[in-house]
Amino acid sequence: MKKEFICVNPKSLDAKERFSNSMDRLHSCRVDKREYGKIYLSSISGRYKFAISATCDDHWDVVK
Repeated sequence: MKKEFICVNPKSLDAKERFSNSMDRLHSCRVDKREYGKIYLSSISGRYKFAISATCDDHWDVVK
């Protein structure tokens, strides 16, 4: 099965810190699952897992 990837951009101060420290400033993330209006993601490095709202998130923007 082919993996799905999306790119995210940090908006909040917390997200910017995690982006720099845990995600190695790599925008691409692997989609682990989509469920109940949330998208569950893993960073490319595999060190950071998080969920974002599928419609609008306070901490992350989905880059189109």
